[in-house]
Amino acid sequence: MDILKGLESLQFAYGLPEEERFWLYLQSRSRGLMIEACAHAVFFCKLFHNLREILHENQRSHSLPAGSPDLASDSEKLKVGIIGGGHLGKQLVYSLLQLVPVPANNLRISTRRPEALEEFQKMGILCFYNNSCLANWANVVFLCCLPSQLPRICLEIQTRLEKTCIVYSLVAAIPLPRLKLLLNHTNILRPQYHCVEDFDHIWGTNKEIRAALQDPVILQATCPYSHTGGVILNIKWLEGLFYAALNICTANNMFYSKALQVLNKLFLTEQDHEKDKTPCPKFQLKHFVNKMYVKNLLHKRPFPWFDLTAVQLKETPFSQYLSANTVLQDHLTCLYCDSFGISPTKEQTVVPRGSPSQQGTSASGFCFPSKISFAV
Repeated sequence: MDILKGLESLQFAYGLPEEERFWLYLQSRSRGLMIEACAHAVFFCKLFHNLREILHENQRSHSLPAGSPDLASDSEKLKVGIIGGGHLGKQLVYSLLQLVPVPANNLRISTRRPEALEEFQKMGILCFYNNSCLANWANVVFLCCLPSQLPRICLEIQTRLEKTCIVYSLVAAIPLPRLKLLLNHTNILRPQYHCVEDFDHIWGTNKEIRAALQDPVILQATCPYSHTGGVILNIKWLEGLFYAALNICTANNMFYSKALQVLNKLFLTEQDHEKDKTPCPKFQLKHFVNKMYVKNLLHKRPFPWFDLTAVQLKETPFSQYLSANTVLQDHLTCLYCDSFGISPTKEQTVVPRGSPSQQGTSASGFCFPSKISFAV
């Protein structure tokens, strides 16, 4: 509920001169970017929470006799670390707690002012100032700091990151190649957004981010293939999720054939609203590695370790498969909506390959890579 509705003199724009009101759209755009960033982080954590459960289930089925008790514990759940306790970091915490949900004891925050996060500490979230300790503990580290702070933070954590730890950067001003150099790490995800001028009004102004992420209209606008709302996600981030999942399978010494089964179970589980639609083809080895690698890879071998920065900057075999497969695109839209408990609308549109969300430079200053060939 907007308590300021109808009270014109208390509105943000009331004191602005007429010539400056043109820039008010930036307020909505900034809010839209934050909502999209939190929504995609929630989707990422839901997927990788499910992936860990699938892997744990597979391990138990092979190592324990039938009827054995479930040994799952909180320590086996996704451990999420957040560096930065500012506005974005706080909104991300609320979103992960409520919408994934991540248990409070599996969420930690490192910030220069932990005393300012008393509310989170009362919830059971460990808040402190030790970036290297947090990096050594977490399965995924969200970077929510200022760009000026990032070089120092990277220096502190680069030697403490496990190879399997995914660094998820929400620092828009630092490009992926620079981030890879600062961290000396290849398991990095960084969503990139392109802003257009239309449809900015849907994001609202006063509603909390966690409440906005329960609004079906706003959630529809955050879908990876949607351009409603004027903020468009670069689909290379979605490709990065697939290769990140394969890296986790590789780290568990899983043969590529089994890893493909896990990927099919994670991404291609049928939703109820898709039963009357064309079934989505199962993933195959050729969808993720080049033809030469397919020819030489032995059956009882894992996938290679993928550099996620290269995946997000270059053309991959999966880029070509995803861009040409509208059935898979529709399915992933349904998967995204289903993870938030909504159904995709008939008006849900797919951003075509080669659109500004895929390459070029956006009006907001985010840079996107041109196509280059990908080699494993």
